[in-house]
Amino acid sequence: MPANESAPSVKKKGRRARLIVLTLVLALVAGLGYGAYWSVDSVRASFPQTTGSLALPGLTGTVEVKRDRHGIPQLYADNDQDLFRAQGFVHAQDRFWEMDVRRHMTSGRLSEMFGSGQVETDAFLRTLGWRQVAQTEYDTKLSADTKKNLQAYADGVNAYLKDKSGKDLSVEHASLKISDDYAPEPWSPVDSVAWLKAMAWDLRGNMQDEIDRALMSGKLTPEQIAQLYPAYPYDRNKPIVEGGKVDSGQYVPQGQSGSGTTGRGTTGTGRNSVSTGGTGSTTGTGSTTGTGSTTGTGISTDTGTGATSPAGATEGLRSSLTALSGTLDAVPALLGPNGSGIGSNSWVVAGKHTTTGKPLLANDPHLAPQLPSIWYQMGLHCRKVSRDCKYQVAGYTFSGMPGVIIGHNQDIAWGMTNLGADVTDLYLEQVRPDGYVYDGKVLPFKTREEVIKVAGGAEKRITVRSTNNGPLVSDRSDQLETVGVRAPVDSSAPDRGNGYAVALRWTALDPGKSMDAVFALDRAKNFQDFRAAARDFEVPSQNLIYADTKGHIGYQAPGRIPVRGQGDGRMPAPGWDSKYAWKGTPGGTAGWIPQSEMPWDYDPQRGYIVTANQAVVENGKGKYPYALTTDWGYGARSQRINDLIEAKVKDGGKISTDDMRTMQMDNSSEIAALLTPILSKIHVSDPDVRKAQQLLDGWNYTQEPDSAAAAYFNAVWRNVLRLAFGDKMPKELRIEGSCLNVREAASGPVDDLAETVRECGMRDEDSAQPDGGDRWFEVVRALVKDEKSGWWKAPATRTAKAATTRDELFARAMRDAQWELTAKLGKDQSTWSWGRLHQLMLRNQTIGTEGPGFLQFVLNRGPWNLGGGEAAVNASGWNAAGGYDVTWVPSMRMVVNLNDLDKSRWINLTGASGHAYHPNYTDQTDLWAKGELLDWPFGPDAVNQATEETLTLKPEGS
Repeated sequence: MPANESAPSVKKKGRRARLIVLTLVLALVAGLGYGAYWSVDSVRASFPQTTGSLALPGLTGTVEVKRDRHGIPQLYADNDQDLFRAQGFVHAQDRFWEMDVRRHMTSGRLSEMFGSGQVETDAFLRTLGWRQVAQTEYDTKLSADTKKNLQAYADGVNAYLKDKSGKDLSVEHASLKISDDYAPEPWSPVDSVAWLKAMAWDLRGNMQDEIDRALMSGKLTPEQIAQLYPAYPYDRNKPIVEGGKVDSGQYVPQGQSGSGTTGRGTTGTGRNSVSTGGTGSTTGTGSTTGTGSTTGTGISTDTGTGATSPAGATEGLRSSLTALSGTLDAVPALLGPNGSGIGSNSWVVAGKHTTTGKPLLANDPHLAPQLPSIWYQMGLHCRKVSRDCKYQVAGYTFSGMPGVIIGHNQDIAWGMTNLGADVTDLYLEQVRPDGYVYDGKVLPFKTREEVIKVAGGAEKRITVRSTNNGPLVSDRSDQLETVGVRAPVDSSAPDRGNGYAVALRWTALDPGKSMDAVFALDRAKNFQDFRAAARDFEVPSQNLIYADTKGHIGYQAPGRIPVRGQGDGRMPAPGWDSKYAWKGTPGGTAGWIPQSEMPWDYDPQRGYIVTANQAVVENGKGKYPYALTTDWGYGARSQRINDLIEAKVKDGGKISTDDMRTMQMDNSSEIAALLTPILSKIHVSDPDVRKAQQLLDGWNYTQEPDSAAAAYFNAVWRNVLRLAFGDKMPKELRIEGSCLNVREAASGPVDDLAETVRECGMRDEDSAQPDGGDRWFEVVRALVKDEKSGWWKAPATRTAKAATTRDELFARAMRDAQWELTAKLGKDQSTWSWGRLHQLMLRNQTIGTEGPGFLQFVLNRGPWNLGGGEAAVNASGWNAAGGYDVTWVPSMRMVVNLNDLDKSRWINLTGASGHAYHPNYTDQTDLWAKGELLDWPFGPDAVNQATEETLTLKPEGS
């Protein structure tokens, strides 16, 4: 239940909405800085018409839009173009503000809506060039059918926009103080394609880890950094695919032979060799010396021309990477923070283990909480599937983009989780007045001019410069203009001139065909079709899980994954040396990892497949030959799901749809199970701390919202992380405003001769470290038996003695946690609860986060007291360095029943409507918070039975 609101009943929601609207009007009439008189009609003007009929230009036949009690639409048409034209119209009816902001973001034009405060973000996004890449994809890569669908969708959006502005579009459009002549421009197909770049950016893999490791190098030793990035625990947490191999250019799953049911795959040459040194180890120069460790503290090194000294390169990068990290924090993260705990869950269970005799498939992607939800539920139905009308599909869509992203059609179902492949690299570049150094030569930059228009201000012009390795992201910050000015490098490095710059190589900046893949998935009839569609799903790289109505289950790892030359992607690389280039780029000789050699699985003997951002496959001698990444999630959630399934099916047990739902809501804490027995035995003298310690007695490690034990444990965990690791981090990784007196040596790691200085953190709260994700579970697991590890040392303060052992540090963390919760929740420990600490606020992602306080009140909702937690299956994430507030959530949940699709279940984080005060604005949130699911009608009879409102769209003149 929410802390201060509850959803209305269906019978009362209309009356409550009217009362809220009247309250809003009275407040607006009162003046509150907006001056104009707003009537009830002003607030309701943007609410869409959902009954009767409307003429929609371009239609060749009628389209029915059938909405259920939650406003979820099911569309029925006779041809593809009418279907997608109607989809664009309906998306715009409910979510045009969201769509308008998204396209301004992806094209680097937020300043046109929100003024000068967005110029820096726009400049960075223009430098990346998302819009240019999307335009190239549309012009040169996408199929004719895909282009027709995109154009039909755009036509539908524009039909809705015709003669509308301000209050007719949304409360936000009416409220935003932009120039009087502002009117949304027509929607274009490229606006839809560009959204895929935003998806890819937020799911880009290990770029933040790459930055963080380099920043750590200025304060921590290579051995210490290696301890903070331990090996993936293959012995304890299973990868997605077990026992497969690459044979004659084809990946062969365990138990399969030859190409099996695979169908097609692309070809290529070259590979990242993988040694037996451990996770992420490679065999060439610049490789890791063992699991998680590097050969130095800086960028990848080489003995040939153009290498830097390992210790010097990171020092030279430190200020530049700090500024770059700050710039990344400023870019809107529409999908969620890019941390070590974030991810998604999906799993599929074969019919031999289910009560239905056919597969059950579950999915819940973990993304940023926002209002409205990033997802929009919808069904796209051809009245008769034919060559002219090919779609019978329902699921979760993105407003602004045609098709269904996750869901099912009449034959198959599919889900997605982030694969986490390493698809970004940072390159240090030597800049000269006339270009940049590459293999001893000076090459000219590729340049383009960009003009950023600013609402209420003067336009700004920027020049974007790119090297062979990608755009210079360092050009977008004053702090980065002289990157590397102080960097000590060896004699073989090029002259620094005015300093080094930083370029970004990223797979999403190469035009691809992911939009083709969306439509192909929606049409797929079997596993071969599914794999063929996956082949084109190049970015973002996702784990795709599969089930069909014939009883088969499967998995495919798609994506454009680079084959590197030297280096392994863990640290920034020397851009002036072609040996470090991605193969297939200037200086390289081959392409991406061939899709035919990417891991997949089909009807595994165990009868289920789990993907939750864990390792896809085990690397090493005699195992998978490619290094997809060295920065997997560590498998806490995935193994918990595996364990829950195994416990249910042992001895012939069967899993039901409700069992799948119950698993999605599992709140168990792996780190609590590890540490609580130790914490319970620590001697505590303070009676209040002892009383808090007793809350852990008999606790089952579940994080229910009403649990006092969960509240206290998570507070202890947060303080253990701060004392053991956070206070030892460089300031660039600590949360902004966190100030410490630290000893800082003249150079290198801190030693006993260091001077004491006052040092304050610089990192945004959503990306500060240690964030408490399952990487930190593994860090602590490896150290907890070493009671005298140096990590357990903490200096004395005015109120605490110095800690020198594990138990002394734990005791101090328990005391600090008790003080913290007393301040936050009160002295009466019987009133403590995890949900009171761990709250979800749903915020409009533009005006609702940085707009005037009154408009935030108008647009935002909450808080809700939640259970779950970091790396729990019910993954309501929080950053331990920043606090307890929920930073990412299961953005939706679904369970697909392949025996009877009408008995599938689903839920969204918010509601179908993006209009504040509409009855469907947040009508699913209470149900979502309690773990409940809605009926998901699919067949015509089930849809008709659920329909409460029908809108008929007709051709003009009919």
